[in-house]
Amino acid sequence: MKSAPTEYLRPAAAEDVPALLTLRAEAEEWLRTKGTDQWSDPETGDKAIAKWRASIDEGRAWVVVNEREEVLATVSRGPVDRDFWRDADRPESALYLYKLIVAREASGRHLGTRVIDWMCRLAALEGRAWVRIDTWRTNTELHSYYERLGFKHVRTEAPAHRRSGWLAQRPVGKLVMPDDPLSVMAAHSEVPAQTAERTLAEETAVRRGAPDINR
Repeated sequence: MKSAPTEYLRPAAAEDVPALLTLRAEAEEWLRTKGTDQWSDPETGDKAIAKWRASIDEGRAWVVVNEREEVLATVSRGPVDRDFWRDADRPESALYLYKLIVAREASGRHLGTRVIDWMCRLAALEGRAWVRIDTWRTNTELHSYYERLGFKHVRTEAPAHRRSGWLAQRPVGKLVMPDDPLSVMAAHSEVPAQTAERTLAEETAVRRGAPDINR
């Protein structure tokens, strides 16, 4: 018998900002111990808060929480990055995943895998074919992680003003843990009701069966 879920996905709210900043700082420190220069210029203070708030206000950021409402992970979606993706890539055919961070205390629960699966379901509901990422060019361990989850390297772009540029994509129909989806819970009151209702409606539709647009 399957146990009741202990992690839930919901739209991020303004009061999550301190927890999000803590997640980011923890990730920066962990990356340093792994010998990568990713996020070597820490994004802190007002600039970081403004970025998180913009993602929250625009309904582009989510958090994974436990039954005590502690933030365990976060993910955002965003517009196509024109430093990397070209017209020939058909930018409208993909959902662009950003800022996937999992708390170190939650490692081993496959939260990253399950969040990506959820993003694939969301992309499928929108009629898209791919979930796309761009990552730090030198972080080969992260590249391997995404490849193990079904992402295929598309190419590497190296604009002089950017340190990201390893581009990869995964077809929306490729779910790694289809039998263990994240449940979606209602948003905090500070998140517009429309956002919460839309997210819940999407999850309901997913549970009824996301369309396979790769057929």
